[in-house]
Amino acid sequence: MTEIQAAAPKKKNMLFSFSRTFWTANLMELFERGAYYGMNALLAVYLKDVLGFREQSVGVLQGFVYALTYIGPIFGGALAERLGYRKMLLVAFSLLSLGYFAAGNFDTYGMVFVSLLVMATGSGLFKPIISGTIARTTTKETSGFGFGVYYWSINLGAFIAPLVMSWLKGFSWRYVFFASASWCFLMLLPALFLFKDPDLPKSTKRIGQVLSDALKVLRDSRFMLMIFVYSCFWILYFQTFGSVMWYLRDFIDRSPVDRFMAGLGISFRFDAEHVTVINAGTIILLVVFVSRLVKNLKALPVMSVGILFGAGGFLILATTRSAWMFVLGIAVFSLGEMTAHPKYYSYIGIVAPKDSVAVYMGYAFLYGVIGSLIGSNFGAVLYERMLTPLVPRAAEALKAGTALPPDIAGTLRTFWLIFAVLGAVCVVGMLLYNKFFSEDTPQTNRRAWGIMFGVYGLLALAGFYFLAESLFLSPQVQVRTLVQSLILLGLGGGGLALSLRGRPGGSAGGSAAG
Repeated sequence: MTEIQAAAPKKKNMLFSFSRTFWTANLMELFERGAYYGMNALLAVYLKDVLGFREQSVGVLQGFVYALTYIGPIFGGALAERLGYRKMLLVAFSLLSLGYFAAGNFDTYGMVFVSLLVMATGSGLFKPIISGTIARTTTKETSGFGFGVYYWSINLGAFIAPLVMSWLKGFSWRYVFFASASWCFLMLLPALFLFKDPDLPKSTKRIGQVLSDALKVLRDSRFMLMIFVYSCFWILYFQTFGSVMWYLRDFIDRSPVDRFMAGLGISFRFDAEHVTVINAGTIILLVVFVSRLVKNLKALPVMSVGILFGAGGFLILATTRSAWMFVLGIAVFSLGEMTAHPKYYSYIGIVAPKDSVAVYMGYAFLYGVIGSLIGSNFGAVLYERMLTPLVPRAAEALKAGTALPPDIAGTLRTFWLIFAVLGAVCVVGMLLYNKFFSEDTPQTNRRAWGIMFGVYGLLALAGFYFLAESLFLSPQVQVRTLVQSLILLGLGGGGLALSLRGRPGGSAGGSAAG
């Protein structure tokens, strides 16, 4: 009892124990994530419905942009520790402001693409600075609470910003991009006048060392096999920024939600941007409860349950056309996301080579690179080929207030079942991986090398097929298919080259290091 009473004042005063730099970093995280998720909550719809780009084109653009936001932190962290956090914050916010502003001023595919790549570069540079600042401005006693504030800043920005953007698009779609640009430009002020570099490590990595570590991880077939399996779940996640939004606008009668909100005295129109609001809102409401519930449980069982919840969300989308069930489906998927993903990092600590856990943790984000490149493209291609031809007939049924024709309902069911099954495959894959590959031994490394060599080979063959189709089997060059073939060739060919150079030798340590 005495110990509890003594600890109570510390908990009460913990908010006041953090430095000005800590709170400044969280303020910048709130605005930057608001700008990012606010814009991305509408990007797929804007590109398709306003600028008139085809779904496949949107998928290519989003795949590259999202992948760059995951790759950027590799170099952003190294640069920040060498040049200083404050200087890199100024660079990051300048790129973010320029990228958002330019994307809202151009309407040609190439210029929008380049503008968003500039934005993604700024986002990639920004990410490691804030997480690094939180780590260096908290202590062992306050880090848990400090990172809790940090994650709430992310989700609060993702929850509020799309609501603001929903209002702004009613005036002009360009205001969405200008708002994101303004929020990032505004953050130059605290970066200049309030932020102070935390104490940085005396020895910092050179870019050459960063590349060396990256090659070490990429050549480790056992680790990359786990990344590829887990990436299947993130193929589902990236549908929430593309196909899920299009589906809501094209095939769901959203009026029941609008009428419910009107009954509460709120002028509201349920639309694509609210997918992100549902996702972030669910996490804000439930993350503390879920975190406490799974805190002391083993990583893999929790991950498996979370991924199954995520697949269950897509199963709900497959079985009903109800607007409220759509909301439930996204909420269930979000519950799965918040359950599975934190334990993923714990699992990496288990399967990574024991002498290189810190290095491997730095490349845990590779799931996002693979998930975005494959997920954004795969979802967009499927949507364009399976669902887009059905939109005119579905629009007629929605306007008349009648049920969708059976053939349309069946195709929609099949579409979402593909992703639900992919989630189930991910769970089976993770369980098999844990049984046969989780230990770092010469045998597991050799088996994993053989599997990944086959996976990379299949990706390369698919890339060659689509390359031939885009250049020689079509009446004219199919640029979108050409770009997708280059993505597959890059993943497959690059993987084959790295596998050949990192072929397992006689020891587990050598094979892990490549």
